[in-house]
Amino acid sequence: MQPTALLIWGAEIAAYGFPAGHPFGPDRHDAFIRELERSPCWPRLERRAARPATREEIEYFHTPAHVDRVIAASRAGHGFLDAGDSPAFAGVYEAAANVVGGTLTALSGILEGPVPRAFIPIAGLHHAGRDRAAGFCVFNDCGIAIEAARRRYGLTRVAYVDIDAHHGDGVFYSFEDDPDVADADVHEDGRHLYPGTGDRGETGRGPAAGTKLNLPMPPGAGDSEFRAAFEEVEAYVDAHRPELILFQCGADSLAGDPITHLAYTEAAHAHAASRLRALADRHCAGRLLAMGGGGYNRSNLARAWTRVVEALT
Repeated sequence: MQPTALLIWGAEIAAYGFPAGHPFGPDRHDAFIRELERSPCWPRLERRAARPATREEIEYFHTPAHVDRVIAASRAGHGFLDAGDSPAFAGVYEAAANVVGGTLTALSGILEGPVPRAFIPIAGLHHAGRDRAAGFCVFNDCGIAIEAARRRYGLTRVAYVDIDAHHGDGVFYSFEDDPDVADADVHEDGRHLYPGTGDRGETGRGPAAGTKLNLPMPPGAGDSEFRAAFEEVEAYVDAHRPELILFQCGADSLAGDPITHLAYTEAAHAHAASRLRALADRHCAGRLLAMGGGGYNRSNLARAWTRVVEALT
């Protein structure tokens, strides 16, 4: 059977998880894979392991000083990488580098073949800034993928769509003044949830003023509210005419997540993936890279991400 999408999976990215009962634990990968293996789409996937990103690749987006801090913390094996959400552990640099390498493996699979769509579950680490870790995110593989698509493959117009319950601040503010990066972010209202950003009035600055889209959702919003908001996302992405679409599909926006307050079902994620696939087919030869992002209820993330992969295939 000819594969119709690429899956990045395996121990290399599963190792990215924090210890001692942390919400972002290393069991998230296997919880998803057990669900995906039961799906009819499983035989239609080309499956690859991640590789470690090089330091040069990580520095497409991050400062050398930040990379140095992560390496030092990884060797020490203790302390925190940010204000307290992301504890260091021995080998955290290698685990984070594998996430970046996995996302770049997916990107190369999309842009070089054999299939135009890909999914990587342990990825979409959208809070890390260019010079810092934040919110469970050591390196921002989303930002690195945007930079790699432009530097390595010469793409100009990239669309980044984020439906994680948390605003993707590390991506948004890093490209806030870049009109060639379309950033559409549907998230729980920042007045109620970390990182407290992503107001509707934040639409870019400088040469990118008016080119970004933030859609904060009230706590308790469900699938009907999400679909209404996503119509605006579709129109926005369509007008940008991207050459590549990146999709951060955090599952912490489903009802029952332990640290958020939205009430979607997995049907919202299936809808978003299906609509973005249609836009990718229209504008960029089908090129769509989906990244798992957040999600701390294991059953929720397993179901939501499986529905995304089914939409991709």
